[in-house]
Amino acid sequence: MDVAARSRRASDRLTALSRQLLDRPTPPLRSDLAINNSSINNGHETSPRAGGSSTGMVRAAVLVCLFEGDNGDLRVILIKRASTLSSHAGEVALPGGKREEGDANDVETALREAKEEIGLDASLLQVVTLLHPFVSVRGISVVPVVALLLDRKTYNPVPDPTEVELILDAPLEMFLKDKNRREEELQVRGHRCLLHFFDYETEDEKFVIFALTAAILTRTASVVYQKEPEFVVRSPKLWH
Repeated sequence: MDVAARSRRASDRLTALSRQLLDRPTPPLRSDLAINNSSINNGHETSPRAGGSSTGMVRAAVLVCLFEGDNGDLRVILIKRASTLSSHAGEVALPGGKREEGDANDVETALREAKEEIGLDASLLQVVTLLHPFVSVRGISVVPVVALLLDRKTYNPVPDPTEVELILDAPLEMFLKDKNRREEELQVRGHRCLLHFFDYETEDEKFVIFALTAAILTRTASVVYQKEPEFVVRSPKLWH
């Protein structure tokens, strides 16, 4: 089913959001990251470099997958990383990972990782925009790829147990609210900044969403809802 056919099954809200984000001006990026709206076509981004950035920085991408919940709210798909992983074990994150040699661009990286980690097929998604890249404290350039799951019922979650302990979702708007949020001040490469922690609770478990994942979701929510968060962000300069 093509994007147009899937869009007919989407709610009015998702259809309007799709138009809003597809028409969104792309922020100025480095030449090796530059995109424009016409380069996003059915989930594919044209990129002048298929390998890494011109600076040699390791590249990665995460999928910010949004869908409409039963109550009409916008929700984002998250994962709880497996406790056996060597890094960030047990943390809540977005599906994604490092670019591999066969990935033509950041969109393909995000879609491949989502398929591998949580069984989310690219045919169910409409990629609508890319956000300005974040640089992790390990020097990895992370590009958030925003996509819409137009019909939640078409997705059957299949976590990869070697990487994912649990698939969950959370309301996107919570990342703009001061409620259930706390912060810690720290210094990153000589720059004083705030690290934000969002507490989220389901019927079965309590979760904490923090650091880079929280920063990406706050920026995504600001773009989607077209408003600033209720709190001061003051993130590390690496994330600007």
